[in-house]
This record gives sequence, structure tokens and C-alpha cells, in this order.
Amino acid sequence: MTNFNEIKGFAFDLDGVITDTAKFHAQAWQQVADKVGTNWTEDLADGLKGISRMDSLEMILKAGGHENDYSQAEKEKLAAEKNDNYVQLIKTLTPDDILPGMLDFIKSLQASGYKMSLASVSLNAPVILKSLGLTDAFEGIVNPASLKKGKPDPEIYVRAAEVMKLDPKQVIGVEDAAAGVTAINGANETSLGIGNSDVLHEADLIFPDTAAVTIEAIKEKMG
Repeated sequence: MTNFNEIKGFAFDLDGVITDTAKFHAQAWQQVADKVGTNWTEDLADGLKGISRMDSLEMILKAGGHENDYSQAEKEKLAAEKNDNYVQLIKTLTPDDILPGMLDFIKSLQASGYKMSLASVSLNAPVILKSLGLTDAFEGIVNPASLKKGKPDPEIYVRAAEVMKLDPKQVIGVEDAAAGVTAINGANETSLGIGNSDVLHEADLIFPDTAAVTIEAIKEKMG
């Protein structure tokens, strides 16, 4: 593992690391479920996590027995409606929605002269950062639309280092998902996982929650 003294920048995932927008995805999908007449359940909500927009729509239609009721064009319209609903909801985010400890961590990185970039697959990341009041903290955001492959492919984290003009060995990637940790490791960066150590066992550094992540704690783990 890299020595902490070599680290010059941090590449952040967004959802589950800086803020939590899962509740807004659920609300926006529930509006679609109500529209097509599918009963909204906890099981259905859980099944949609981490699934693409069109696949999520298919699951909602199937759950209500409506999979053959809509043309492809109508399905695309429903998916677009979901995204419009979601974009309206994320505009209600404020700095109070930053996960515990993360604002302090980001401010301490800024104060210590570290660079930061965002490695999120969300096309709405710029809107979310703006709502949280964090846009100026980051050197830049990797545009997910420009990527050939998503996580666990390392491409997004390779690009996140390029945004900061740093060598991957100088970067710590911050993630809450196993696929993201795999992507960081594949990019030859130091991986910091936040959450369950059984799920994130491939990570170089593991913290139980966002509140536990500090420069001092990272330094201690890395030596």
C-alpha cells in the first residue's frame, strides 16, 4: 500500500459517500408505479437499487403484470418522467443532507491542500453538488456519459486522477460499494471503503461509516 505522504488527491463516489439520494430514487419510482397501477412495496423498492433506469421500469411493470401494456416509446417516456421527478426532488437537497462527518472531512482536505474530484455514475451529479453547496470544493467531475464502461471497470477512477492531474498512486478513491472498490483497485489507487467490512473486504482501508473518516484516521491506517 502507498505511504500516506505520497497522497495528493481524493476521488469521491457521491451516493452513499457524500449524500444519500436513494430515498429520492424511491420516491420518483413510486410516482411511476402509482401511475401504471403497480402496488409499491419495500421488496420492490429494494430490488431497484443499483439497477439501470430501463431495467427498473421493467421490474415495476412486471410486478403489476403490466409488462405487455406499453410500447417501447411509452416506456421511454415513463423512464424520462421518472428522471424529471428525481431531478426536481434532488433540487430540494441542502448542505444539511451531507452525510455525517463528510463536510468536515472535505473542508479539512481543502485546508490541507489536497485536490478532489468526483467519480460518480450519476448524470445528475453536478446538480446534486450544487444543491449541497460543494461545487467549488472539487477540481472537476468525471462525465459518466463519456465513459466506455461503468464500475467495476477502473476507467472512471483513472479519469478522476486525470481530472486532478495526478498519478493514480497519489490518489485515494472513496467508495461505499464493492464494485466501486474494485474499480479503484483496478486504477492502481488506494481504496477507502465506507460500510460493511464483509462486503468491502477488497478495500485497502475500511471505515464503518462516514463519520469515522478523517485525515488523521487515514494517516494512522496507512502509516
